[in-house]
Amino acid sequence: MKYLLLFSFLIFALLGLSQSKNEVIQQRIEFIAQDLDAEEVSLEDIFDVLNAYYDNPLNLNIATKEDLQEIMLLNDFQINALLAKRDEVGAFSTLFELKDIEYWDLLTLDNIIPFVRVSKVEEKKQGNLKKYLAEGNVEAYFRYQRVLEDKVGYSDVSPEEKEESSKYYWGDPNKLYSRIRYTHKNDFSIGVTMEKDPGEQLFGDKSPNGFDFYSAHAYYSGNKFVRKAVIGDYQVQIGQGLAMWTGYGFSKTADATSAKKNARGLKPYASTDETRFMRGAGVELGVGDFSLTTWGSYKGVDGSLEMLDTLDSEEARLASSINLSGYHRTSSEIDRKNSLMEMIYGANVKYERRNFQIGVSAIQQAYDAFYQRSDNLMNKYQFAGKELTSLSADYSFIVRNLSVYGEVAQSRSSNAIAVLQGLTMALGRKASLTALYRNYPKDYHTFYAQGFGDGSNTNNESGLYLGGSFKLNRQWRLNTYVDFFKSPWLKYRVDAPSDGHEVLSQLTYRPSSKFETYIRVREKDKMINVSEFEGNIRPVERYKQRKYQLGLTADLGSGWKWRSRIDYVTDQRDSEGKQDGFALTQDLLYRSKQFPIELTLRYAIFNTDSYDTRVYSYEYNLENVFSIPAYFNKGSRTYVMLRYTFWNETCDLWLRYAAFVYNQEDVLSSGSEEIEGNVKSEVGVQLRVRF
Repeated sequence: MKYLLLFSFLIFALLGLSQSKNEVIQQRIEFIAQDLDAEEVSLEDIFDVLNAYYDNPLNLNIATKEDLQEIMLLNDFQINALLAKRDEVGAFSTLFELKDIEYWDLLTLDNIIPFVRVSKVEEKKQGNLKKYLAEGNVEAYFRYQRVLEDKVGYSDVSPEEKEESSKYYWGDPNKLYSRIRYTHKNDFSIGVTMEKDPGEQLFGDKSPNGFDFYSAHAYYSGNKFVRKAVIGDYQVQIGQGLAMWTGYGFSKTADATSAKKNARGLKPYASTDETRFMRGAGVELGVGDFSLTTWGSYKGVDGSLEMLDTLDSEEARLASSINLSGYHRTSSEIDRKNSLMEMIYGANVKYERRNFQIGVSAIQQAYDAFYQRSDNLMNKYQFAGKELTSLSADYSFIVRNLSVYGEVAQSRSSNAIAVLQGLTMALGRKASLTALYRNYPKDYHTFYAQGFGDGSNTNNESGLYLGGSFKLNRQWRLNTYVDFFKSPWLKYRVDAPSDGHEVLSQLTYRPSSKFETYIRVREKDKMINVSEFEGNIRPVERYKQRKYQLGLTADLGSGWKWRSRIDYVTDQRDSEGKQDGFALTQDLLYRSKQFPIELTLRYAIFNTDSYDTRVYSYEYNLENVFSIPAYFNKGSRTYVMLRYTFWNETCDLWLRYAAFVYNQEDVLSSGSEEIEGNVKSEVGVQLRVRF
């Protein structure tokens, strides 16, 4: 039996290493994106982490707890067990030794092998400029994307009409992106990112500086007193995300026991999300088990401002909202650009050992105008003012097979206290259980938070989440969770206090690395406003939505892989009755070992009764581009993507074409985005150069 396990591990390792870099990383990201119900989502920071560790595998003989958490492929018990094993037996000689670590299994090994290594521990020598240049990597991206059909927003009208109307765009429909970045292993990074969205000008009267968005950073990670330092654009992640968390934050996924967040502290920012980041400088200092992280940020955000009739000049400007889209295409969007200045500074003090960590934080946020949401009942408890102070304390500890974690945060503007408490229990290698409770008051105020929850905002919600992951045998796995939640006050599209629950179960069968199939069932029981009503009070009704998904992946040999997926959605509510939605997706992938070519093909058909029964499906796209389009109404979706690697694997060229064809539509979208006809297609070209 021992030799059988060793042989199985060897096969898994070789198969994992034989996959292309892009394929390995795409698989990890696709798993994350399966449960995201959003058309556009930025997962660039996740890709950058996996990409960095693929190019510079983490040496498990010197890896720290933070290093292992950053890969996002290991849980607390697996990390703790690996570090304990290393302390017990010393440095690992081969990766085969990992099979004996408690809580590890073949699937864990298969996931992590492309990003780690074991090698001799050498004393770290002080680097110089010549050494950094020799060991570092430079990577440059150049990207072009465009929707081929004409949209109303690009109509040929006079500049005067564009000034007076918010319907027409000042720029062309091209989307342009460029990024150049130098990295030295995982301890140094410097880069510049530039982007122009469709409809935005490039070197025009409305954009004289060229690209609409520029981002730059310089980042250093040390190992003694100055542990991290960053200047320019960066991310800050603290605790469980109740007070401060920039970048993408996970909540509910098919990995039912991964509810805990592992904060990464200060990290460089190279994404194209134009709002959720810090701009300034930050540093992490450490002595022994203690560390101090402090940062400051000052940048413009897109506020909707109006001038008030008041004698007090400081209160003359009122901001009623902040636009997070990052678009600056029309006159009104351009007027909002950087109209509101935002200053944030804060500090986090942390004591951390392997099995225990505790930290306290203070964050101050200020605007140069009075912020107050529009005067309606839903916004009654929203933040109003120019300054916002947040305090938080977070902790986590592991005792044998039990991991306990949590955070308590207070917004000083209302003195409301938000709480998150969670625990995970490992039952050997066969099962793990998770329970998480959260309570975010309706008057808890924060702008940069991503606490675990059903809603997108960390307020006006309480709930209890229970999840379990079970390894039934070597081929079968079961993941399941149930989440009960309620909101004590009104929220978007729900004009009353509400409650609901969500249940998910996924059964996966994987007899070998060449074949995998799963069936997933998810039910959401929530409340929502009635669309049509009489009188002055909008009623609220309960709706129940069920999603059934059957997926299959098969390795056909000779570099070909086939993926098939069936989605069926039902939506039941009194005002609309029962509605259905269906989608069938077929993917064919070619990844050749002999030829520098990768090919991805998709054809999908869908038929839904309405947008309420839409189906979201993750798509392969140009590297660092993530799309999860919604399939709704009746039609088909197709795309083809080709990747060609040349010049001794220093250059990669991607070509992509994708199209929606709707069977019963004469006009697509509305307003500025309106397209005449029933086809919406797009092209993309990207070149990456590495040296």
